[in-house]
Amino acid sequence: MAPTRQELVELTGDDELLFADGFDDAILGVGGRCGRPPVVVYDRDRCIQILVDRDGMTLDEAQECFAFNTEGAWVGDRTPLFLERPG
Repeated sequence: MAPTRQELVELTGDDELLFADGFDDAILGVGGRCGRPPVVVYDRDRCIQILVDRDGMTLDEAQECFAFNTEGAWVGDRTPLFLERPG
């Protein structure tokens, strides 16, 4: 089960985390780097599957939509991270 938004805010103590709307079921956790604010980490493949299941897109449509509208949207240092797993 994916952690909730509230759980991540409590974990980090940071109420300024940015979330990708509509993809809460794909949340993996929080990532960080030295000198940078924490960012929410999502499972990229699960995000695409959400588009297929929820919106009725084909896999190709979902991949293109996600890459352009979500993964390709830079909203500053707190932009979420989308983890792609090998295999």
